[in-house]
Order: sequence, then structure tokens, then C-alpha cells
Amino acid sequence: MQKHSDKRMLLVEDSRMFATALKYGLESVHGIRVTHCNSLAALKEALEQAPESFSLAVLDLNLPDAPNCEALEFILDNQVPAVVFTAAFNDHTREEILRRGALDCVIKHQPESINLLIGAVDRALTNGKTTVLLADSDAASRSELAGILRRKRISVCEVASAADALQVLDSGEAVDLVVTDLDLSDMSGAALLAEVERRRGDGAVPVIGLSDSGDRRAGARFLEAEFNGRIAQAAGVQKRLQTLQRQAASDYLTDLYNRRHFFVAGPRLVEQCLRRGEPTAIAVLDIDHFKRLNDTYGHEIGDIVLKHVAKRLSVLVGEDHLLARLGGEEFGILFNGCDVRRAFAFCDALRLELAKSRIVADDEELTITVSIGLATIETSEAFENYLHAADQFLYMAKHAGRNRVISELALLDALAS
Repeated sequence: MQKHSDKRMLLVEDSRMFATALKYGLESVHGIRVTHCNSLAALKEALEQAPESFSLAVLDLNLPDAPNCEALEFILDNQVPAVVFTAAFNDHTREEILRRGALDCVIKHQPESINLLIGAVDRALTNGKTTVLLADSDAASRSELAGILRRKRISVCEVASAADALQVLDSGEAVDLVVTDLDLSDMSGAALLAEVERRRGDGAVPVIGLSDSGDRRAGARFLEAEFNGRIAQAAGVQKRLQTLQRQAASDYLTDLYNRRHFFVAGPRLVEQCLRRGEPTAIAVLDIDHFKRLNDTYGHEIGDIVLKHVAKRLSVLVGEDHLLARLGGEEFGILFNGCDVRRAFAFCDALRLELAKSRIVADDEELTITVSIGLATIETSEAFENYLHAADQFLYMAKHAGRNRVISELALLDALAS
């Protein structure tokens, strides 16, 4: 359920990768309308145009035109609640950020950082703080624990029984964590945990059990139940995160990987091949006369052709190599451990297979051809250089009459003959 679809949020981030992933995640998970700013100047312009429209800002501490937290100061001066998303971090930094008035701080460059930030935004838009449901039948113990939590800037909801705790959860109150005594007056902590999981399913709120009874078996039983629940919860979160990451890396029309993912995964694959001493190559494939096809038949038919080509490429390329739609009618293939001669034969086979395929659109049968530029990768360079080289060979293939593969190998063979 998109619980924050009525909210607008500022995303102040100069990294295109993080900005794209966060904007997609926040909009798809929570329904938030995100306005992206990549600099302090852009932030000032956005707030000037809509000074009271934003419920929250997520921002990096260091921007090209604001390297010393100026963006955070500007956000807080304009009374916009803030969550910081930064790579520059230590304990002192976190304390200083929270002291200045930020609601939370999430660290970049850890595997779960995007998921953690999405959760932090949910909490911030719900009540601005982490909320703990504290269940303890002993009033003195409950008061002491609540005091400790509140000193940590945590919102605490105190109850004296399991029944009251379940009533709070059933009311829809935003609760981030349950802390419970293992020996409540009306239910054991393990039984409360089981009831929370039964009611909340795989989205069960985390539960921490405390005991001073000295009964080790009671603690062990609780820990076993908690451990089993956490495994199920972690598995569910991981599946949702994998789905989100796959969606962010996919092309909306063809469901192939998109250009962004090609540029993220490509350098890693090249590095692996070079480290193993294995040859590799990169190809750029372009559908011939695609603009004319669009002009003649319309963009709907053009989309059908793109989907057909993507599906055939996906089957023919398989999982061995990295395949992506680079944009428009262009597709990229990065070969994994394949020298240029084998890559050339592979590309030529792709070209012939696509030329043989038939596409039915509006009761009319269409045929297409493709041109392919293929470049060898032998040394470590900027990834853009490899793609640029393949583009140059693609340009030659187009001007040599289309429906062909051109590479350094093809040129050398032509000169030799």
C-alpha cells in the first residue's frame, strides 16, 4: 500500500546512480512525489517555487556547490524536516547531524543502504521518530527502560500487558520495535512474539525480549522463536529488495537490463575477465531503418519490433554475456571470456537469426535487419572508451550498407584479402 502518496519530498543528491535508485524506490514503495535537486542552487530554486509543499528532505551532506553541510543548514532554516544520506560518517558526525535537528542519518555504500533509507523516510513521514512499544508489567522497570529510550530521542509507547500491546499494534499505530519483558502478567514473551508474527505476517515488527527471572530456558525459548521469525522476515525483505533492484535495473519496454545497469555491471565484468587473463569484447547492435519503420507504421509497431528483437536477443545471448537496451533501437552486448573472433561469429549468427525472424503487426508481416559494431577489450580503460570504439565500428557498418558486422578483425581480414 502506498501510504504516503499525498506527500512531496525533496531528494538532494548529486550522484546520478543513487538519485535514480532512490527516486524509483521511494515513488514505487511509498507513492511519494519526489523532486530531485543535484545542487544547493537547484534546492534553493525548488523551495523558492514551492516553499510550503515539501514534507521532508533527504539530502547528502556534500554537494559540488555546498561541501560543508550548507544544504542541511538551508533545509533546516526553511523548517523542512531532514534525513541525511551520506558517505562521510563517523560517530561524531552522526551526533552533530542529530544535534542540528536532522531526524535520522543513513550511511551510503552498504548493501542495505537504499532499503534502510526507504524505511527511514517512512518513519519520518509517519511521526518523525523511531517508535518503540514497551511492554512490562513492572511499573518501576518500565519507567526506567522508557527513560533510557527517550534519552536516545526515541518515542516510547508504554503498556503493562500483552493484551494492551496487541491492542496498540492492531490500532495501526506506527511501531518500529517492540521491547517486552519475557514474563508479562498475562502472557509470556515468546507467546507475544508468536502472536505479533501471526497478526503481522512476514512484515512482523522486530521484537526484543528482556528478562531478570534467571530462567535460562525462558530466554532460550524466546530467542529460538525470535530467530525463526527474523529468518522469515529477513528472507521477505531480501526478496522485496531484489525485486526493487531488478526493477531499477530494467528497461521499462523490453525488460532487458537498461543502460544504467550496463554501465554499473559492465566495468566489473571487464575487470574480472582481464584479471583472469581472458579475452573479451563489446558489441553495439542497431536496428536498421528503425526511424523509417516508426514513421511508416507508427510508434506502437515500433515498440512491437523492439520487444521482438529484445526477446530474440535474450534467448540467443542467454545468461553467459551481459545484454542491455542502451536506448532507442540500440542494444549492447558485453562478452564474458570470448575473444574477438568468437564474438564476431556470435554476432554474425545473431544478425542472421534476426533477419530470418518474422514480426506480425496489424496483420502485416515485417522483417528487420541489424547492423553491429564490435570492439576488442584488451587493457583496462574507462568503460565509455570501449563503448565508443564499438560505436565507431557500428557507424562503419551502417555506411557500408547495413545488415553486417564490422570489427577490427573484419577490417584486417579485408585488408589481407
